[in-house]
Amino acid sequence: MDFSFTDEQQLLQDSIRRYLETSYTLEHRAGILASEAGWSATTWAELAELGLLALDIDEADGGIGAGPVGTMLVAQAIGAALLVEPFHSSAVLATRLISALAQGAQREQLLGALTSGDVIAVFAHDEDGDWFAPRSTVATREGDGWRLQGWKSCVYHAPMARWLLVSARVGDGVGVFMVDREAAGVALRDYRTIDGMRAADVELDVMVAVDSRLGDADASEAIDEALDRGITALCADALGVLDRVLAATVQYARDRVQFGTAIGRLQALQHRMADMYMQVEQARSMTYLATSACLQSDAHARREAVSGAKVVVGQAARKVGQEAVQLHGGMGMTDELDVSHCFKRLLAFELRMGGTDEHLAHYRGLVHSHAA
Repeated sequence: MDFSFTDEQQLLQDSIRRYLETSYTLEHRAGILASEAGWSATTWAELAELGLLALDIDEADGGIGAGPVGTMLVAQAIGAALLVEPFHSSAVLATRLISALAQGAQREQLLGALTSGDVIAVFAHDEDGDWFAPRSTVATREGDGWRLQGWKSCVYHAPMARWLLVSARVGDGVGVFMVDREAAGVALRDYRTIDGMRAADVELDVMVAVDSRLGDADASEAIDEALDRGITALCADALGVLDRVLAATVQYARDRVQFGTAIGRLQALQHRMADMYMQVEQARSMTYLATSACLQSDAHARREAVSGAKVVVGQAARKVGQEAVQLHGGMGMTDELDVSHCFKRLLAFELRMGGTDEHLAHYRGLVHSHAA
C-alpha cells in the first residue's frame, strides 16, 4: 500500500508545523493553560485564517477538501505542538456531522460559521459506560419542538462551545440535535482534563426547535463515519506527540552525562529507545492504514482498521510515554520539560473516544464476524 504524500500535502503539514513551532511554544501554551478561558481565541482566529478550520469540508461547501489524509497530516502537527484549542472537536467531528446531515440554508450557515472561527461546535455523544454501548439520551416530540433528556459525559471543549451537537435516540433510530450551550435546561459541570484541556459533563432536559435536528433520517451511519474519522484524527494527534517525545528522549540521552559518559551510550538504554522507536513506527503504520480505510466505502473494513489503530496507538502511547519519563528520571515529570506534558496528553488519548481494551474487544468482534 502506498503511504507516500503529494507535494501539496507535505507542504500543508510543513507550513502548519513551522507556524506552530514559532507561535505556539511551550511557554505560550503554559500561559494559555493558566488563563481563565483555558484556550486562545487569537490562536483559533489564526487557524481560521490559515484555512485549517475548513480543512475537511468539501470545496463545493466552501472548504479546502483536504479529506482524511490532509486532516491526518495537520492533526500530527497539532499533536506535536500540544495544541489545546478545539481543532479535533469542532473542525473534525462537528464539521463531519454537519457536512453529512445538514441540508440547504442550515448547512451553509453552520459550515460558514465554523470555518470562519466565529462559532465553535462540539459533538456531545459519550455517556457513562462502554463506548460502544447504545446511548440512553432520548428525544421526543412535544408540540412544535423536541425535548431532549439525558446525560453526556466528558464532552471535550464544551465549556467554550456555542453549539452542542447532541446524539439522542428517536424511536428506533438516532438523531443529532443542535443545542445552545446556554439554553435553559442545559447544565454543564466543567473541569480540566489531565492534559490541560477543558471538558464538561452535560445534563439535558431541554426543549429545542423542530428544525434543530440535523437532517430527518436516521443518523446512525453518519455518526459512525464521523466517529471513525474523529478517532483516526485523534490517532494522528497522538502520533505527533509520540514523535516529539521520542525525539526529546533521544536528545536527552545524548546530552545527559553520568560518570563521564553520555547515558545514550549505555546499551541497555539504547535497547529501550529502540523499542520506543518500534512502537512509534507501528503506531504510524496503523494510523496511515486507518486513514486509508476512511477513504473507502466499506464501512466494516473502516471500523476494523480504526479500532485496530486505536489499540496499537494506545499501547504505544502508554509504553513510549512511560519509557520517556523513566529515561528522563525525576526531570521527566517537571513542567519545565515538554516530556511531562506529552506524557499527560498520551494518557488522555488512551481513554478518549473509547479505551484500548474497549477497542480491542470491538476489533476482535469485527474480525470474527468478517471471518464468519
